[in-house]
Amino acid sequence: MTSLSASATERLPYRDPALPLDKRIDDLVERLTLDERIAMLHQYAPAVPRLGLGAFRTGTEALHGVAWLGEATLFPQAVGLGATWDEELVRAVAEAVAVEQRAFHHHRRAAVGAGPISLQAWAPVVNLLRDPRWGRNEEGYSEDPVHTARLATAYCRGLAGDDPQYMRTAPVLKHFLAYNNEDDRCTTSSSLRPRVLHEYDLAAFRPVIADGAATGVMAAYNLVNGRPCHVSPLINELRRWSDEELFVVSDAEAPSNLVDPEHYFDDHAESHAAALKAGIDSFTDHGEDSGVPIGRLREALRRGMIDESDVDRAVRRQLLVRFRLGEFDPDLDPYAGIGPEVIDCAEHRDLARRSATESVVLLRNDGMLPLAAPRVAVIGPLGDMLCEDWYSGTPPYRITCVDGLRAALDDVVFVEGADRVALRSHTSGALLGTFDITDWGGAALTLRDAETGRYLSLKSDDTLVADQTLIKSWEVRETFRLEADGDAVLLQSVLTGRFAAADGTVTAETREDAERWHRELVRDGTAAARAAAEAADVAIVVLGNHPLINGRETQDRASIALPAGQEALLRAVAEVRPNTALVVMSSYPFALDWAHEHLPAVVWMSHGGQESGRALADVLLGEAEPGGRLPQTWYRGDDELPDPLDYDVIKAGWTYQYHRATPLYPFGHGLSYTTFDYRDLRLSSASVDQNGSVDVSVTLANTGPRAGSEIVQLHVRALDARYQAPRVRLADFGKVRLDPGQSQELTFHLPAEALAHWDVATGAFTVDPGAYEVVVARSADDVMLSAPLTVIGPAPSPRRVVDRRTSSVDFDDYADITIVDATRETGDAVAATGAGTLWFHSVDLSGAVRIEAEVSREGDGSAPACLEFRTGDRLLAELSVPMTGGRYTWSTVAADFPAPLAGVHDLRLTLYGDFRLAAFQFRSAR
Repeated sequence: MTSLSASATERLPYRDPALPLDKRIDDLVERLTLDERIAMLHQYAPAVPRLGLGAFRTGTEALHGVAWLGEATLFPQAVGLGATWDEELVRAVAEAVAVEQRAFHHHRRAAVGAGPISLQAWAPVVNLLRDPRWGRNEEGYSEDPVHTARLATAYCRGLAGDDPQYMRTAPVLKHFLAYNNEDDRCTTSSSLRPRVLHEYDLAAFRPVIADGAATGVMAAYNLVNGRPCHVSPLINELRRWSDEELFVVSDAEAPSNLVDPEHYFDDHAESHAAALKAGIDSFTDHGEDSGVPIGRLREALRRGMIDESDVDRAVRRQLLVRFRLGEFDPDLDPYAGIGPEVIDCAEHRDLARRSATESVVLLRNDGMLPLAAPRVAVIGPLGDMLCEDWYSGTPPYRITCVDGLRAALDDVVFVEGADRVALRSHTSGALLGTFDITDWGGAALTLRDAETGRYLSLKSDDTLVADQTLIKSWEVRETFRLEADGDAVLLQSVLTGRFAAADGTVTAETREDAERWHRELVRDGTAAARAAAEAADVAIVVLGNHPLINGRETQDRASIALPAGQEALLRAVAEVRPNTALVVMSSYPFALDWAHEHLPAVVWMSHGGQESGRALADVLLGEAEPGGRLPQTWYRGDDELPDPLDYDVIKAGWTYQYHRATPLYPFGHGLSYTTFDYRDLRLSSASVDQNGSVDVSVTLANTGPRAGSEIVQLHVRALDARYQAPRVRLADFGKVRLDPGQSQELTFHLPAEALAHWDVATGAFTVDPGAYEVVVARSADDVMLSAPLTVIGPAPSPRRVVDRRTSSVDFDDYADITIVDATRETGDAVAATGAGTLWFHSVDLSGAVRIEAEVSREGDGSAPACLEFRTGDRLLAELSVPMTGGRYTWSTVAADFPAPLAGVHDLRLTLYGDFRLAAFQFRSAR
């Protein structure tokens, strides 16, 4: 086609800002050819010069600063922002990130790919921090859906800006849905029964989308109930929560995963068609090579698996975002004038310091803090180190803990506490090098050259070179194991599992072929640390994790224990200097049982960005209040955590809502340098109907000697519930700053729906009548005041199952059951291998004369399979399950009762054998 001149394209209707937006999009879509529209479905959408349409790319990482584009202001990790419990602050951080993203977009070109740097922000992460061993724990805000949704909404609002027509950036929520494990993440399935799905995982996403704060979501790598998230019907379910259209992007390479590791579809044309029809609008696959994924979509179109309307629907969603980002109205875009000077500007530096300061959590304090001692020894691997994580930008500068304290105190010494060792070949006597060794846990060590301070790194040719100043790469090549072998050690690469050979290359496949290295202790790091501690008035031991080692994207942690070497260093220092404070700088919780019992002070902060050291010093020295509170539970070391793949928070006992053992530090915990008094808890009414609300008022007073902040947490709990209810559940919260002697009355509006649970019998949220308790607390386990609240309304009726189809997943309880996909496109079913049981409570069987069940079964049929229905000890029916020809081929098996059933009972179904059950139905004689 002939290209139009620039002046001609300016006169086209889609360029006319006076027209309604949908009309402009209609005009542009109609002018694009089918080939041009299909090409827009890839992450790198090409330019269409004939229409004056520029290239477009989805996605700039913007989790806690603009990432991967060079120097940009680096704020605390998301879990650290979560610890602030401060929506206003989180929004301000997002505004700064978005302003810098705009500056990159307008003034710098992308290093790779087509077009300018994207204004679509791939942030925030809304996945809940169910399991603290999750490798990407640092990316989420909280283990609680209310807390997460509130902060995510604030972050999205900050990214998008306040203009009614144009957005500063376009926020995309990650990762939909139930994504909280890294090991085998592309093939594992998160089993979500309806209560967990609606009360927990969807509950974090729904308020953000219903508020209109997000412009899209990114689908997750994992499967949910046996179906990959990229073809989940839940994608279009979330689109029903808001009148705002959502632009849904795939995660990197996930469309190809549908065939390759997951084997969910037979070929890529089929899988890409299914993803497009399920609601994926942009395919992030094969990097910049759009030819492969677009070729697959063209093949799907040729084979009739998709049609033009499927393509157009996705293209329209993309164009809506592009129009709202001002791409077609540069003269009207209120954000077009943002200049490069905003990157790392003074205002953003101040905000980085403030946000890091507000994220610091004081876990324990027996009077040691704030520090008053003149001589301070800072000890530990993170005392003079600031780490980047995978989604960090490059900080313009780094203020470490030592830097921050030295700026305020005259006598601060630093000792890393690392052993310095020389490794010499047993075979040749050649020196491999002299290294300072740091234990990061899981037997993963880093070896830093004693002279240059650079990390030993495994090169692609299997040689070892100490040349890395920073650990930040997808394949971490700087971690090793030193395995004892008699009086020598073996050097093993964590990445490849191979050992160093006599020639210095890491090529030995077995221990037998590995070189033996003589390990000479040049400096005893623990002895140096003890000496420094003895010479000081106080010791500050800074321990924690490196975000790229042992717990990162693609790798979960095996445990929550501190690295053994770090724990030993801490104990050695405390032995000679009891006045020792532990500072944990980490992306996730650790088990700190010993430290809590033996040390006078324990502090936590996430990796807090470029201002970490000044923020930490401000809190340690009392220049600032420790305003943070834990966004997730910190468990004890001997607390046996559920299996990482058990996503049933209710039955497994995950998070503060359901965990049965007393944690070391509960959700919401954090101490202050001042004291607060809670009084005068009042409810506007002692009762509420099921659709009503009450106002909850409480007075908070600062009774201490200094100004401080408190996070007032409003929890609710059901008493004598007919279902397994949470111990407590966060309903609202507010951060309050008070001067000494000052008090403030807070009023929370509590709708009855905050007391709701997902009723599996009705398939909707329900507020049961009965007794509840409203709790004002400092943490999930620290109740300050409580008041009873009665919900008034009709009692729930028995479950109707006669002449009504009951889905198998709508059970009240279960044992040895897995939730699976009923078809590739939609629906859930249950399966058991061996024997599994489902319970359905308070079921009205009156008038039932027949039972029917929808089953599927594949295999050779050599083992019997049957489905048993019982009420108490009474056997109602035993149905033999035949072979049906495949797992998605469904048949109905049935049995008649000798006489009509009567009454309300608890129903028990037992599945014997390997088959699937989608639903059952009791039939009456009518």
